[in-house]
Amino acid sequence: MTQSLFYFLAFVAIFSSLLVVTAKNPIHSVLYLILTFFTLTGEYILLNAQFIGIVNIIVYAGAIMVLFLFVIMLLNLNVESEPQKTNLMKFIGIITGGIGLVVLTAALKSTDPSNTVVIQEVDMGLVKNLGQVLFKEFLLPFEIVSILFLSAMVGAVLLARKETK
Repeated sequence: MTQSLFYFLAFVAIFSSLLVVTAKNPIHSVLYLILTFFTLTGEYILLNAQFIGIVNIIVYAGAIMVLFLFVIMLLNLNVESEPQKTNLMKFIGIITGGIGLVVLTAALKSTDPSNTVVIQEVDMGLVKNLGQVLFKEFLLPFEIVSILFLSAMVGAVLLARKETK
């Protein structure tokens, strides 16, 4: 059951990512990208990496997609105002895509399926284990980064505020 669900999500992810590239409407392209992110989150959860799955939903499907939609709607893209691509640029794109496909195919053929790693630990990838490692072994770097982020936020607010007299 889990393996068939994994393959189904992989098929949907590949199909929706192809639709991202081939969609004529940029809004539809962003919606297909959101579907791709959700299927990848399903893959992460099946691989027992719940934290990465939740971060994928929050960061990518949430914040980044809202930003993409905002920019697309702000730009008001029209086919008439878009510069036309020359035949040379189309040819270069086809050659580059073909080279990428050849490299991907060679990389997949060079992998050895008998050299797979089987993880015996069931709770690997859980948020509880990540929190324990983060707050026990890496507490000092975590706190230093939090102070750095706090000072960056204060600096951004101070730079962005208007001078009032």
